[in-house]
Amino acid sequence: HTMYVDKPMRGHGLMQAIARVNRVFRDKPGGLIVDYLGLAQELKQALKTYTESGGKGDAVSIQKEAVKVMLVKYEICCGLLHGFDRSLWLEGKPQERVTLIPQAQEFILAQEDGKERFVAAVSDLSRAFALAGADEEALRIRDEVSFFQTVKVALVGPTLEKHQAEEDLNLAVRQIVSRAIVPERQVLDVFTAAGLEKPDISILSDQFLDEVRELPQKNVAVELLRKLLSDEIKARRRKNVVEARSFAEMLEQAIRRYQNRSIESAAVIEELIELAKHMREADKRGEELGLTEAELAFYDALSVNDSAVQVLGDERLRGIAQELVVAVRKNVTIDWTIRENVRAQLRVIVKRILRKHGYPPDKQESATQTVLEQAAVLMDGEVADADAA
Repeated sequence: HTMYVDKPMRGHGLMQAIARVNRVFRDKPGGLIVDYLGLAQELKQALKTYTESGGKGDAVSIQKEAVKVMLVKYEICCGLLHGFDRSLWLEGKPQERVTLIPQAQEFILAQEDGKERFVAAVSDLSRAFALAGADEEALRIRDEVSFFQTVKVALVGPTLEKHQAEEDLNLAVRQIVSRAIVPERQVLDVFTAAGLEKPDISILSDQFLDEVRELPQKNVAVELLRKLLSDEIKARRRKNVVEARSFAEMLEQAIRRYQNRSIESAAVIEELIELAKHMREADKRGEELGLTEAELAFYDALSVNDSAVQVLGDERLRGIAQELVVAVRKNVTIDWTIRENVRAQLRVIVKRILRKHGYPPDKQESATQTVLEQAAVLMDGEVADADAA
């Protein structure tokens, strides 16, 4: 989508070079040419030759259309921030610009569907801005475009795997915005902007949670906690699928009520803080039950069925969990690349162990599925650790 031109080209060669980036596909509306030499005259001549020979294409009209779209999207972004004073972004010191970001986040998040509408508008603006190139209108609003993009990144996070191509394009756009606001890491670090020390996500200390509770920007506090808890759940999913699934459901329910305006931001902050503390306390369950981290994960997979807990009791479930861990680890030596064979063999082993210990027959199939899911997580981790060693 982007070509940097640093050598003289003309005519057919120039047209061929541009043709490498001018294809459109899905979210790619066109290509971006960064010209270090000033090839405008050669490009005009090449386009003239191209159109006279029967080709089709009008770069000037495409740019004019991009400028029109850019200005429309710019007005939408301005409208979403109507009443918010962003003058410090243009006139303030670097630290003042940084502190402006959480205030803008709060302003956007306080609106109904504000985050989704703002992110969509800025994405459209960025694409049109890239195509508008060095047009006078694009140069006029470039600093404000950089502000909109920075607020968007703070809202959605610095990376989005599903939209990496779009983020790459936005990066290219930011590179041609002349003014360096502050170091990018500082701009994108929402913790620094909010005046907080970035916490150890695996701990979520009481001190940090209290600091979040006292933030004046309540909607930003909700977003901070949501991101932290989501990251923590993602990390736990690589170790204990049942526990992670339970926490994910609790987080989703709280955020859904907040987004539906069923509860105020202050109330959801308290819910998320309690969830963070609950997650922290969950780390102690293994010690209380006398189980390792892996054994606890299988214990959770078995105890998700209440009837099984009533029939077997904690002691027998702990024994089954320990036996399952041993059985699964024996299978780590099997070629894990042949997943179907491993899964079939594990299924037989799991069902045999469950039957042997009297696990409720009507719950065996669902328990087997959950245990196999947990086994895959354990085996992936064991194989990864072995490769690293």
